[in-house]
Amino acid sequence: MTTLWTPAAPDAVPQPADAPSEELLRSIQQRVLWLSTAIVHHANRVRPNPSGLKVGGHQASSASMASIMTALWFGDLTSADRVSVKPHASPVLHAINYLLGGLDEKYLTTLREFGGLQSYPSRTKDPDRVDYSTGSVGIGATAPIWGATARRYLDAHAGALGAAAEARGRQISLVGDAELDEGACWEALLDPGTAGLGEVMWVVDLNRQSLDRVVPVQTAQRYERMFHAAGWQVVTLKYGRRLGELFTLPGGDALRHRLDTMSNAEYQRLLRADGPRLRERLPGTGTAAGEVRRLIGELDDIRLREAVRDLGGHDLSALLSAYRAAEPGRPTVVLAYTLKGFGLPTEGHPANHSALLSTEDVHALAASCGIDPQHPWQRFAEGSAEAEWCARTAGRLARPEPAAVAAPAPPADFGRPHNGRSSTQQALGRLLLDLTRSAPEVARRVVTVSPDVASSTNLGGWLNKVGVWSEEERTDWFADDAETVLHWREGRQGQHLELGIAETNLVGLLGELGATWSRWGQPLLPIGVLYDPFVNRALEPWTYGVYAGGQSILVGTPSGVTLAGEGGAHQSVTTPSIGLEQPGVLAYEPAFSQDFEWCFLHALSRLGRPDGTSSYFRLSTRPVDQRLARVPQDPREREERRRQAVAGGYVLREADDAAVTIAAMGAVVPEALAAADRLEAAHGIRARVVCVTSADLLYRALQNRRHADAPPGGAGGTDGSGGAGRPDILAEILPPERAVPMVTVLDGHPHTLTFLATVDRVPVVSLGVSGFGQSGSLEDVLSHHGIDAAAIAAAAAGLAGR
Repeated sequence: MTTLWTPAAPDAVPQPADAPSEELLRSIQQRVLWLSTAIVHHANRVRPNPSGLKVGGHQASSASMASIMTALWFGDLTSADRVSVKPHASPVLHAINYLLGGLDEKYLTTLREFGGLQSYPSRTKDPDRVDYSTGSVGIGATAPIWGATARRYLDAHAGALGAAAEARGRQISLVGDAELDEGACWEALLDPGTAGLGEVMWVVDLNRQSLDRVVPVQTAQRYERMFHAAGWQVVTLKYGRRLGELFTLPGGDALRHRLDTMSNAEYQRLLRADGPRLRERLPGTGTAAGEVRRLIGELDDIRLREAVRDLGGHDLSALLSAYRAAEPGRPTVVLAYTLKGFGLPTEGHPANHSALLSTEDVHALAASCGIDPQHPWQRFAEGSAEAEWCARTAGRLARPEPAAVAAPAPPADFGRPHNGRSSTQQALGRLLLDLTRSAPEVARRVVTVSPDVASSTNLGGWLNKVGVWSEEERTDWFADDAETVLHWREGRQGQHLELGIAETNLVGLLGELGATWSRWGQPLLPIGVLYDPFVNRALEPWTYGVYAGGQSILVGTPSGVTLAGEGGAHQSVTTPSIGLEQPGVLAYEPAFSQDFEWCFLHALSRLGRPDGTSSYFRLSTRPVDQRLARVPQDPREREERRRQAVAGGYVLREADDAAVTIAAMGAVVPEALAAADRLEAAHGIRARVVCVTSADLLYRALQNRRHADAPPGGAGGTDGSGGAGRPDILAEILPPERAVPMVTVLDGHPHTLTFLATVDRVPVVSLGVSGFGQSGSLEDVLSHHGIDAAAIAAAAAGLAGR
């Protein structure tokens, strides 16, 4: 089941002829350790800090990774490889990039400073090369799995996209063992597609400590079994060469058994013991204690302390052998036992996670590394073996920026009528098919992803048209079944990826498909579809993908209490507010199919570009009479309506002598129109009806209007939304000369639209859903939540004083 690299055979895998010597690597590792420690030290104890607030950094967590990362970068990595570095090892990454000439010295003093080195590796914010953003626990660790899938998808479609296939490279995750507590890791491992990704390698920094404590039980053996059950090759690096040599001597088996069976906490305590106390405690009390005592009695205190802390994750030769042992047909995990704080005075201490070395300790470390602490940022001396190897490594890892290919622009309007009764969810399926006919060059770059809900979210026609992507051509055994409506054709040219029921996996893949434009120069137009209530579950990993530069469209459908029969478990409430508040994302909730088409085509046009942005669409299964949209027939008026719909909203029904405005969004716009009819018939009250397509864009417009002295685009220009939020849309739909009391209503939390009343500072009643849903007929459910026509009319009449 497990390959266990023992010190007796560290070179089991042949090394390249030009491989660095272990002595050379050890010298580089020591400099990496020093620089990563000094980066954190300067940020906390040298740089002025007038506020007195904690700066932070993770010297101990970085130290445990110094060996793993030195061996990888300076002994094994290629330019085609991509690496996700565990968040708390970011100083090590910056130290390595500095030694390789990829980071200017001026940044070494800027850790966690505004505009400087980020707290955790960031693709979009750090000044040096970062392959994967990390910091969201478990999400950055799994990202290379989805990066590998995106790379394979891109390779399979290279011909259709007019691109050339490139060297694939490995996708590597450097993971802390405590991070494996996150369910996202195991969800990703268990997805059926992961087991065939031979380019994926995880290296687990198994230091047996979490943030607060020493992990109380041994988990490595459990990890071995779990990875193996998921189809991974497992390589365990437990002990280093010094211990390996002791294990071959008389009493060595007893020593190994003692170390294997002691608890993590007991082992960690031994690391903090002096020589006499170590000799007292290490033998234990078992029957073989005498054998262990006799064996260690032949060692002086220095050799004994070195041996006890000699773990495989710090054996550079064993690490290189493990990296090169990966099998091509399945992913590999290297479980590397390490010491948290390796080489530092805080080594192995249970409270070392956030501990900072004193200035005296840093000076002592500098002396042991041959560094003048007054000149801490020393690269290796020119002409030295280390400097030459750093230069060779930099050349080997040189990676030219990909030549960017512009994504083809979708049409702004298909020009087709939308008649009858239909839902916005149905409009999604029709739009994708229309795209294959009207803009095939755009459709070729579309890739859809769903967690086993493609058919129930109206993607059936699209799937029948483009097929399901698979690395292998698979037989559709139901192709000749006349009763089968959905044809599951799987092959390399398919454009839909189906995952299991795990929303975290869905948006993880979505983020990486949305990053191909910046990673490899080839833009894709990824669309992820899931049930809207589960947007909350998927939110953190999707946010991570957006933060890391992934551009995609997330469709939540069906949504809200208009999904009446499903009850509270499937009736989303808070997602409209999430869409409004999410950075880097445009959020839309159209009521009509025509509005959806315009807004979705606009969202597609924002993908796969340096100034692009992601989008979120909240769609409904409620059939709506499309005549209510009153889409203008005149081309100029139609274009004006399209422009306003894309900008956030439009006046659906005007009234010159209106006493109230009803602003409605999404599936309850028909109720708003019906309420306006009731008001006039029962009370003689005229109402304006504003159809909101995007609360998000209207809120941005309001913010930009309030900050007129901000750069063009205002807040939108700083969050990757392409300067969205045009102040002029507010004057068009809520002109000050028509300022009257307002009722807002949506199938979601009422506070989402309340801000609209501040545009002209008018009284407001906000209607929506603020409690868990109920099963029932649509009429009963809308009435229960007070968002039916009668409730809207009553609220408006109250505001108008009737």
